[in-house]
Amino acid sequence: MLTEYPARVFKFYQDGFRRMTVGKTLWKIIIIKLIIMFGVLKIFFFPNFLNTNFSTDQQRADHVIEQLTRSTGNNY
Repeated sequence: MLTEYPARVFKFYQDGFRRMTVGKTLWKIIIIKLIIMFGVLKIFFFPNFLNTNFSTDQQRADHVIEQLTRSTGNNY
């Protein structure tokens, strides 16, 4: 009984997605929007800070360690 439960749940969802009509179109729209949001907009709004401000890997590593270990001044 316990071993067949995951298979039944999988078949339930598989059958539900197979019979969808409007839902398939909505899922396609959601996936396209996510690709645009995370793929395309990342290029324009989130430039690679470390590559543009530091020329070597050692400088990048030093900057990251400094940012992670520095004190904020206010420990309240």
